[in-house]
Amino acid sequence: MEALTSGDFSNETDPFGLFARWLEDATASEPNDPNAMALATVDADGLPDARMVLLKGFDGQGFVFYTNAESAKGRELAAVPKAALLFHWKSLRRQVRVRGPVENVTDAEADAYFASRPRGSRIGAWASQQSRPLESRFALEKAVAVYTAKFGVGEIPRPAYWRGFRVRPVAIEFWHDRPFRLHDRIRFHRPAPDGAWQRERLYP
Repeated sequence: MEALTSGDFSNETDPFGLFARWLEDATASEPNDPNAMALATVDADGLPDARMVLLKGFDGQGFVFYTNAESAKGRELAAVPKAALLFHWKSLRRQVRVRGPVENVTDAEADAYFASRPRGSRIGAWASQQSRPLESRFALEKAVAVYTAKFGVGEIPRPAYWRGFRVRPVAIEFWHDRPFRLHDRIRFHRPAPDGAWQRERLYP
């Protein structure tokens, strides 16, 4: 356990490599959804909006999640394609904060991930008009039944409105709890998503 809680990461130079190691630690330690993250966007009035989503992939290009593009978050990202992410791993007393512009993943990426989802989740993507008013639970269950019958035992195509988004970070901050609130904070930042990373330590 000491290796997980030492918090000495001040010499790291690759934020994605460090994130991969922290996520691996969280996968071994967190009781549920180590890939859960808070996604923050802004609406047309500039009012912040936040919700929990699941990270479905990451690499040197950024952090990927999937959703209904006609949902509140999808509409907000279409209007202002910028976002912040927050991972909080309570069991490890660690956080990671990510900020950057957002782009759509390719159709091929979205198709491949959609095909990997459980069949019920794929049907749910067709049945749910995400974020819009729902008259009753029965109406949702009826829609599920309709699409279950429609697709039968055949393939379920990805709805055009269901897609992936990639947050391309310009800032990634790693936070680790330390005694007396003298926490370790290391921030990587760059002027643009393709720029070179700079690293700095922050006061807690």
